[in-house]
Amino acid sequence: MPSEYVANTYERLVRVDLKDPTRFNGQIAQSWTVGADGRTYTFKLRPGLTFHSGNPLTADDVAWSLQRTVLLDKGPAGVLADLGLTKANVMQKVRTLDAQTFVLETDRAYAPSFVLNVLSACPASVLDKKLLLSHQQGDDFGSGWLKTNDAGSGPYRLVKWTPNESIVLQRFDQYRTPYPMKRVVLRHVPEASAQRLLLENGDVDAARNLSPDSLAALTKAGKIKVAAWPVSALLYLSLNTKNPNLAKPDVQQAMKWLVDYDGIQRNIVSTTYKVHQTFLPEGFLGTLNARPYKQDVAKAKALLAKAGLPNGFDVTMDMPNDYPYIEIAQALQANFAQGGIRVKLIAGDAKQAIGKYRARQHDIFIGEWSPDYMDPNSNARGFAWNPDNSDQAKTKMLAWRNSWDIPQLTKDTEAALVEPSPAKRAQRYEALQKAVLANSPFVIMFEKVVQVATRPGVTGPEIGPINDLVSYRTLAK
Repeated sequence: MPSEYVANTYERLVRVDLKDPTRFNGQIAQSWTVGADGRTYTFKLRPGLTFHSGNPLTADDVAWSLQRTVLLDKGPAGVLADLGLTKANVMQKVRTLDAQTFVLETDRAYAPSFVLNVLSACPASVLDKKLLLSHQQGDDFGSGWLKTNDAGSGPYRLVKWTPNESIVLQRFDQYRTPYPMKRVVLRHVPEASAQRLLLENGDVDAARNLSPDSLAALTKAGKIKVAAWPVSALLYLSLNTKNPNLAKPDVQQAMKWLVDYDGIQRNIVSTTYKVHQTFLPEGFLGTLNARPYKQDVAKAKALLAKAGLPNGFDVTMDMPNDYPYIEIAQALQANFAQGGIRVKLIAGDAKQAIGKYRARQHDIFIGEWSPDYMDPNSNARGFAWNPDNSDQAKTKMLAWRNSWDIPQLTKDTEAALVEPSPAKRAQRYEALQKAVLANSPFVIMFEKVVQVATRPGVTGPEIGPINDLVSYRTLAK
């Protein structure tokens, strides 16, 4: 299910404050405490909550929902596994004290902000236990029925789901603070030109995937207003250090200085990405909005000469055969050629290209990374953590895929994960970003931007850094 849909029809215990990522607001939870052991979290629920079905929402629903996610053992279970929850222990680690009190026990004394960020993610959504068990088939916990129905308590309830066509939502008037818009229809319109026509004709009130030309033309004509929202997806290059040339720090630096960041952004992705060079996206705890690199061919050539490669070298670049990867790769090919680096482009379907990357069989890979939830560890463990660099490693995150052996950065990333002070934790992530920015096989180039075009008199949705945080509370017409 789309995370955005889940975010507006279901609730979680807490939600991160978008204005201050060190703070959390209760959704289902009214208050919470962390035990002296740093591992036991006790949540008191808001009184009087109900599901869309009319069933009361209790701590038993909270516990069962988390247990269900783990026991189903699908993709969402991986998020809760970050708290040490497994099929073997979840029934003991997730429990109730009474109808209004829920207890979670983690496997380690993590930073409280980390635990709360995990619990704010869609896989931690609270579902109507009684309703789902009445529709259970075998051991599916009601999953089959849930594909076209809802079992939530959020501000909107599902009226109709037509796959690949539309989702119709109705305001849940029993919600504690009802949202302004009574009815929301989400239409699946993949073609940007079709979106433009619908918006111009007044058949839709908002659209998100208009082309740069359409956005410019409609804005100039006064037919729309546009709001730009940065989101957490990062577009980056990975340099496999199994390639002896790419393993050289001076070569890595040279390639960062050869990229024409502003030119690519302006000419290829002007409305969909902005220049961003650190591994934490805007809005995350500890984000460092530093961008020291710009195209400097002379500096890059000097670094290549220092690395013993004054005449450059030959290398391959893999990428998904989709926009904007092909267009950006072609621009990068020209950028790198200015320093004597001769790049052969290898485009394949996304599954093929990513599979090769995950097997460490690439030279350079261009792709996009998005975090699982709104916590800096979700990115730090990708870009700055590699506890086992062997080919047989169990954890195969981004640093591992590029054979980047970083024992000290790995220790620093693990220290940030358990730092209890939000302020000190932010400082740790700032230091990690500076280290990766200065010396790493990653060339982070852009952060994604969502452009929401709306008709006059319409206020669009609030777009958070991740889809879990897209809210319809701002919708107005």
